[in-house]
Amino acid sequence: MASIFSKIVRGEIPSHKIAETDHFLAFLDAFPIAAGHTLVIPKREVDYVFDLNDQEYSELFLFAKSIVPALQKAVPCLRIGLTVIGLEVPHTHIHLLTLNSMADADFSKKIHTTQEELAALAAKIRAEMG
Repeated sequence: MASIFSKIVRGEIPSHKIAETDHFLAFLDAFPIAAGHTLVIPKREVDYVFDLNDQEYSELFLFAKSIVPALQKAVPCLRIGLTVIGLEVPHTHIHLLTLNSMADADFSKKIHTTQEELAALAAKIRAEMG
């Protein structure tokens, strides 16, 4: 059974895309813990990050890194944090988080946001990417 992320890749489920290549996709988390909470995934469905081959693993992290400057400009913060947990969706994904304190990395708390706000923020981040 395809993961929810595979359905997003195929366009079966809408998302607020930030960046995309032939092999990777970045989009805003639909249930963010911080403004700008971005998910970065390989398009190929691989459950566990350490099951990616070495090239995919390296390219995934380089793709995530390429998004950071635009994210930080669009959502000013002290740092962009990165975490890979891998329990909630069986599809490798990186969380990019805008952080001003450790409390901003609390996955038990979600922030309220609307689809319109997510769309506007995604457009702002894309504009910063050039």
